Order: sequence, then C-alpha cells, then structure tokens
Amino acid sequence: NSMLAKESVKRRIESEDGISFTEFSYSLLQSYDYLVLYDRHNCRLQMGGSDQWGNIVSGADLVRRLRGAKAYGLVSPLVTTSTGVKFGKTEAGAVWLDAALTSPYRFYQFWLNTDDADVLPYLKYFTWLKQAEIAELQSALEERPEQREAQRTLAKEVTQMVHGQNGVDSAEKASQVLFGGEIEGMSAAEVQDIFQDVPSCDIAKTAFEGEGMSMIDLLAESGVAKSKGEARRLLQGGGVYLNNRKTEMTQSVTLNDSIDGQFLVLRKGRKNYQFVRIVG
Repeated sequence: NSMLAKESVKRRIESEDGISFTEFSYSLLQSYDYLVLYDRHNCRLQMGGSDQWGNIVSGADLVRRLRGAKAYGLVSPLVTTSTGVKFGKTEAGAVWLDAALTSPYRFYQFWLNTDDADVLPYLKYFTWLKQAEIAELQSALEERPEQREAQRTLAKEVTQMVHGQNGVDSAEKASQVLFGGEIEGMSAAEVQDIFQDVPSCDIAKTAFEGEGMSMIDLLAESGVAKSKGEARRLLQGGGVYLNNRKTEMTQSVTLNDSIDGQFLVLRKGRKNYQFVRIVG
C-alpha cells in the first residue's frame, strides 16, 4: 500500500509505459534488507546517498511495524561532477577501492583526469588538506591551469590514502612511462594496465624465435608503419622506440626483448604507441 501511495509510483503505473516489476519491487527488497539487518545484527541506522532516502525510510517503517522498534536513516548529498553525473558503481569508468578491481595506476589516473570545474570541491571532499593549501592550489589552477597542479595533488593525496605511498610511487612511475619513462623492471601486468587503452595487435610467438623479427617487419606487421618502405624511413629518422628505447634499422627483435615473453611496446614519435601482444 505504501508503494502504491507514492505519487512517483502512481504516475508511472498510470502512464502508458507503466513500471517494471524490478523497479516496483526494488524498494520492497531494500526495506526487507533493513529488517534482516535489524534481526540479525541489531542494526538501527542505515546510511546512504540522498537518492536512497525513500528506500531507507521504507525500511525503517517496516522495522517499526513488524518489530515495534525504532530505526533510523542518515543520508548525505550525492557527489556529482559539474555536469551532474553522480559517483557510483553503475557509472562508466567507476573506480573501486580494491586494487584487484581498480589498480593504483588506474585509480591515480581517475583523479588526475578530474575536470578543472570539479577539482577544488573534490579536494575539499576527499583530502585532509587545510583550507590555506586548497586556496594556493586554486590560485595555481587559475594562473597555470595547464600544469594541473590541483589535479596532481588530488590524485596523490587520495591514492596515498587508499593504496599507501607504494601505490603512489608505482602509479607515478607508470604515468611517466606514457611520456617515455623507463619500462624495464616493470611486470607484464603493470605494463598491460598502462597500455590497455592504446591501439594493440597480436603477433605469433614463433615470429620472435631464433633470429627474431627485423624492426622493419615488426613496424609493418604491427601497423605502426603502413609499409616496409615507411618503416625504413621512420627508422632512418630516429623516431622509433621499442619499450621506450630508441631502435636501430638493423635491430632484430627476439623474445629476450619482450616484457616477460608476453608484450612489446612500440612508439612512433612522442606519444604514438602500439601495444603488441605475443601470442601462441
């Protein structure tokens, strides 16, 4: 009855499209969830985002009706971007605190890519920085926005809070790799995480066995160059890098040059990357 009494539900039921059973029953299940938490764990306070207020109130009402006990709800404003998109696990690009779900590098990059319009509120929400420190970052943002000092501070502070200093160090090292930093010493998993969004291709493992594959053939096969002739010109110009190290025309690439026998990273110029997966 309480569901049917809600104006929002009434309008949906009376509309041409109606309301799905999933939507209609969601609040009922949320209410029952609160009742179970009360019965099993004596839970009397449920917290959530402000969009969950109706569900929490329904749960508290169910506890009162069936158990004769008082239960409470506490909600906080939703964190949103300047465009109104909320933080949530159902949103595209959502980040998790668990490193197995979102690596420290991806976590760091999420905050580093914060829009200028959002970074100052986020510094207030998610860090322990003093007001004076945030004011300095605001000045830097207004005077030198291209340096993204506020975003770098936000990324560092939140990553350190969640993943510790080791997480910050590994994330910053990984970020430098995209700008020509050293790849040697990094694990295959770290390298794959860094380059998962760049163009990629698969090349058979057999191509790198024995004497290996020439750089000219590798550039053409991977798509970095459209032809072997273009590959030669790129190599002559000195603008080709293998695992962020400059390569020579005569170089042959073997499994010894790969990252854990699994990957190669090719770069043309400053930022044009191609990620090669060694398969088979």
